[in-house]
Amino acid sequence: MVLARVVGTVVSSAKEPRLEGMKLLVLEKINPLNMEGTGSFVIALDSVEAGEGELVFYVSGSSSRQTELTSGKPTDATVIGIVDTLEVGGVSIFQKDRDAT
Repeated sequence: MVLARVVGTVVSSAKEPRLEGMKLLVLEKINPLNMEGTGSFVIALDSVEAGEGELVFYVSGSSSRQTELTSGKPTDATVIGIVDTLEVGGVSIFQKDRDAT
């Protein structure tokens, strides 16, 4: 799983029929030690109704097709969770209620 922040969405009017009605998100990978973006981006299917600015984690490869929503879909990245709290080394780095954007 990879930590990322939702920084946008993708709209595609022409796509594989199995992707019809599915939300595509632009994610920027996040360094969990300083919560800064790494400048590395990925487009992922949204299986948890994440919104712009939210901290999420996503999976890639065959794992991205193992959710109820993405089974049998042509995807290589899927958001599978929205982060509520992040602790590193016993230190609270992020808390959704406090740090929400």
